[in-house]
Amino acid sequence: MDQHTFTLSPMSQDIELTPGQIYSGDITISNPADATSDFNYKVAVDPFSVIGLDYTVDLLTEHSRSIMTKWITIPEPTGTLKPNESKKIPFTITVPENVPAGGQYAAIAVTSDNNSPNEDGLAVQNVLEIASIIYAKVDGETNHNVQILENNIPGFSITPPVMLTAMLKNDGNIHEYATYTITVSDFFTGQVILPTTENDGRYSEVIMPETTYFSQRQISNLPTVGVVKVSQTIRMGGEVSVQEGNIIICPIWFMFLVLATLIALITTIVALIKKHRRRKVTEQSA
Repeated sequence: MDQHTFTLSPMSQDIELTPGQIYSGDITISNPADATSDFNYKVAVDPFSVIGLDYTVDLLTEHSRSIMTKWITIPEPTGTLKPNESKKIPFTITVPENVPAGGQYAAIAVTSDNNSPNEDGLAVQNVLEIASIIYAKVDGETNHNVQILENNIPGFSITPPVMLTAMLKNDGNIHEYATYTITVSDFFTGQVILPTTENDGRYSEVIMPETTYFSQRQISNLPTVGVVKVSQTIRMGGEVSVQEGNIIICPIWFMFLVLATLIALITTIVALIKKHRRRKVTEQSA
C-alpha cells in the first residue's frame, strides 16, 4: 500500500523572538487534488538538530538549542482533509522571560495516519511524516563566529556530474546562512555553461550553531569530454572564500581510446624504424 502523499508549507520559517513574547504563526497542509481518499493528519512538535558532517537530521534528541519545543502549543493537532482541500494550522510560541539568547530550533511535524484495509480486511497503517523547521533567533547577545575551512574544486573527473565541496564551521550561538555562487564555462571556447538563468548557480544553506558541515554541490550539464573552468564563491557571516580551477573531464572509455591510439602510433613508429633499418642494411650489403 502506497503512503498517502500530502504537501506542507512553508518547509522552514526564520523568526525572531523576544523573552516574554507570545508569537503566533501557522503552517498549511494540503491534500492533493488527485487524492483518492480523505487525509487524516496529526501535528506534533519535535526537537530539531543535525548530526555529523553530513548534517543527518535528528528529530528525537532534546538539547539546549531545542528547548523551544516546550514553548510551542498547537490548538488543533488533528483533523481530516478531503481531496483538493487545504487548511492552515495555527501554532503559538510562548517565550519565557529568562531564556538564553541565540538560536532555538524545532520541527512542526505533520504525520499521515490513514488506516487502510488490505486484501484480508485487516487495517494497514500508512504513515508519512513531513516537518516544517523553525529557525528562531532569541533576542539578546549573539556570538557570530564562522570559518570557511575548505573550498574545493576537483582537477579531474571521470564522468559528469562533478562534485564541488566545502567545509564550513560555525562556533557561534546562532545559525548562519552560507551562500554559494558557482560559474562554469568551457575552457577552450569560453561558452557559459552555468548560470543559464539569473538565479542559476546560486544556493543557500543553513549552518547550525556549534557544528561543522561538509557541503557537497553537484554540477550537471557538463560535456562528456573536455575541460571546464569553474569558480565557487562562498559567503558566510562576513567571511568570503573564492576558489577557481579547471576540471578535466575524461571518461574511462576516452582514456582507453587515447591509450589505444598511443599504442598504435608507437607500434607504427617502431615498425617504420625497423623497416628503415632493414632497408639501410640491404643497401649497405648491395
